[in-house]
Amino acid sequence: MRKSKFFAVPTLALGAMLMTAGPAMAHSDHGPQTDGAATSDSSQSWSFQADLGTLNNSGTVGDVLIEGEGNQATVYMTVEGAAETFMDGPFPHAQHIHFGSQGVCPPADADENGDGAIDTPEGGVFYGGIGTSLTIEGDTSPDSALAVERFPGGSSYTYERSLEIPDDVLASMVDGTGVVVVHGVDPTVLSEEAANAQSSLDESLPLAATLPAACGTLAGSQMEGMPEGGADTGVSGGSEGSGVAMAAGGGALALGAIGAGAYFMRRSPVES
Repeated sequence: MRKSKFFAVPTLALGAMLMTAGPAMAHSDHGPQTDGAATSDSSQSWSFQADLGTLNNSGTVGDVLIEGEGNQATVYMTVEGAAETFMDGPFPHAQHIHFGSQGVCPPADADENGDGAIDTPEGGVFYGGIGTSLTIEGDTSPDSALAVERFPGGSSYTYERSLEIPDDVLASMVDGTGVVVVHGVDPTVLSEEAANAQSSLDESLPLAATLPAACGTLAGSQMEGMPEGGADTGVSGGSEGSGVAMAAGGGALALGAIGAGAYFMRRSPVES
């Protein structure tokens, strides 16, 4: 793999890759169990959660909890087993709420070209396009799809941020087609073909940079409580994550320290 190209990848070009998805498909009927509709004109509180399962042999797993009222929400995430370093620096992990398609994570047979990896166009047919970019600070729109300096990095991290969920993304979460995806796979765990491949959308880009690494469909949460405290924006991780994280404000909430196990129950990873 031509590693020297990784950090030279233009942010906008990579963002375009991550935003690419197949044609929108009919919404599924596996919507969340909530006490009422979560819409922008409602003051009712709501929450969704997802277990993030491994994609592309990445080993990446995690948990997501999103709690809000109207369009205002707070996102809590824990991620483990992610790609750790690249060229002696933390491996950045773009992460988003995807929407508007089938609302499921891609199965192994989504690998249409047979290179052993599910790339962004192949996965997007299942989980949809980007609705919200889960950045550490600043813009959270699809325009920040891969603002590398504003995403967490390293092998494990926790994430907490308060942000606004657009109407169409929230509607997708309500009808069961909202999906959280973490991107970026260590090329050493890929097949030789995939590890040495360049993007199908831009041959100057390495495939590993934007491969989906973990994925989970958001479902209505039956939990009645939420963690309290922490800054509005921020991220916390080990030394391998701090370089890219650039934690904002007063720092992030470490979910493990407040009993995150009471809120998350990790299922078996989705292998592909």
